Amino acid sequence: MTNRNGSYTTSDLSRKSGDIIAEALRHPVTITQRNKPRLVLLNIDDYERLMRQSDRRSVATLQTMPDELFAEFEEAVDAYARSDETSR
Repeated sequence: MTNRNGSYTTSDLSRKSGDIIAEALRHPVTITQRNKPRLVLLNIDDYERLMRQSDRRSVATLQTMPDELFAEFEEAVDAYARSDETSR
C-alpha cells in the first residue's frame, strides 16, 4: 500500500496505521486533514538529524553580539542611512 506522494488523510491513518508507519520508517509521510497538511511522520534517525541541525543555529540580540561585529553592523547601518539620504 504505497501512496505515490507519501501523503495520507487522518482517516487513512486510523484505518491503516501499521502500513503508514511502515512507510514512514522508509521516508517522511504527510498526514492531511481536510486536504491540508497537518502532520509529518518520520523515522527517529531523520528526526534526530533535524534536531542536531537546529542545534547549530543560534539566536542573538544586539546586546549579546560581539563588540567587533556590532561595530561592523553599526557601520553598515550608517552607510545605508547615508546612501538613502543622498538618493532623496
